[in-house]
Amino acid sequence: MDWRDEGVLLTMRRHGESAAIIEVLTEAHGRHAGIVRGGTGRRMAPVLQPGAQVSVAWRARLEDHLGAFTVEPLRSRMPGIMGDRLALAGLNAVCGLLAVALPEREAVPGIYDRSRTLLDLMPITEAWPLAYLHWELALLEALGFGLDLSVCAVTGATGGLAYVSPRSGRAVTAKGAGDWADKLLPLPPCMLPGGDGDNAQIAQALATTGYFWSQHLTPRGPKPPLPAARQRLLDLLARV
Repeated sequence: MDWRDEGVLLTMRRHGESAAIIEVLTEAHGRHAGIVRGGTGRRMAPVLQPGAQVSVAWRARLEDHLGAFTVEPLRSRMPGIMGDRLALAGLNAVCGLLAVALPEREAVPGIYDRSRTLLDLMPITEAWPLAYLHWELALLEALGFGLDLSVCAVTGATGGLAYVSPRSGRAVTAKGAGDWADKLLPLPPCMLPGGDGDNAQIAQALATTGYFWSQHLTPRGPKPPLPAARQRLLDLLARV
């Protein structure tokens, strides 16, 4: 069993004395893990960094085996963001969330391209946090947990949307919320198509999407496995 593809490196952990187990997101094979022989050595360790764009060849005796990767570097994204704490947190949040949210060995259409585009934005524009927010919304949608922010679930209005129902994931206006407003999640304008907002508002919006991540990922473990880097990103956005 073998295949070749290009992908984004998501995670790397030591395995044995000198090997590493990595996870790579590719378009055709989704999130896929494998062993890299000598992965923690002097030559390969600098290559196996989160967010790196790599060419990989995977081989295993049987399809359900872990298998081994041969990795060739295409480009590292670290040099462009190492001096930017916010962008570094963003890169690690992207890689960490993909690693816990995506099903293993199952392609999710559109998510590979969208993730690669987002990572490429981080070194070149300070506007990437808004793109990150909409990437999270798109990822929820692609995994079947999308939010319906087009119309109020109570009144049918398309304007004045101010909240999200934690139960249905649908938008609600202030009028429709009534006395239940304190039970609903905030819906900052930056969550809506074409909406904009500052970093503090984006952090508020990510707190809302984080609720739905916690709800949908909880069945995979005793605690919501949201990556710590995502919380660091929210904390940094809230301070800016």
